[in-house]
Amino acid sequence: MKSLLSSIVLWSLFLVGLSATVASGAVLDGSQKDVATYGGIALSLVAGSRIAKKDPIKSFLSSRPVLWFLFLFNGVVAAAAGFALDGVQGITAAAGMGLVSLGAGFGLLQSHGMRSRGTENHGTRSRGTENRGTQALETQGRRTPTPA
Repeated sequence: MKSLLSSIVLWSLFLVGLSATVASGAVLDGSQKDVATYGGIALSLVAGSRIAKKDPIKSFLSSRPVLWFLFLFNGVVAAAAGFALDGVQGITAAAGMGLVSLGAGFGLLQSHGMRSRGTENHGTRSRGTENRGTQALETQGRRTPTPA
């Protein structure tokens, strides 16, 4: 129940932040519009980053098809934004989309490295006991691990 309530609150804050960012220009003028826009951006970024760390969204965003889409789509948009938009707006859009594309690309490289090795400990022997993975599974439900 606590998880459901926190999810509802986070999604609500995220939507309020997006709404404040988009709709503040139609309702407010001057410095109030700027404050509402930047406050909405900050609120949606904080709430969105918290949402992205929760398990269903986190596993979806780290899947290979989604990472490929983010890498290719944002790379194309970053390249096109540099030509389609003028001045600081084009540079900012290209830089932002390029950073997202690079992040997805590094995620692809990282997941490829993990998959090609095929082992949890990257091919090296663990120090201490050989069955450290099963020991971690055995102690998962307990607060204090058992000595090896």
